[in-house]
Amino acid sequence: RQLACMRICWQGANAVCNLASLGNRVLLRQWEQFGPCKNQQEMNRIKETAEHRGIPTFIVADAGRTQVVAGSKTVLAVGPGRKADIDSVTGKLRLL
Repeated sequence: RQLACMRICWQGANAVCNLASLGNRVLLRQWEQFGPCKNQQEMNRIKETAEHRGIPTFIVADAGRTQVVAGSKTVLAVGPGRKADIDSVTGKLRLL
């Protein structure tokens, strides 16, 4: 089932807030200036690739109170990091 646009935004914000608490502030600011996966396997592959390259990640597991089953992995945040590093992992993904 597809998530409603508002729910996607909320999940994304949740992921970014969690990453912000873990990351380098300078890199976070750069990431904020410059700015979706097809399925769970793709999300896992992107997460593994990012972590292998030393880029922080965070996956949001839904609480299950609205549209999706509890524990469903709905958003992967990648970064902060250098633009070139992030692009090497996420550059081919299309924007919403």
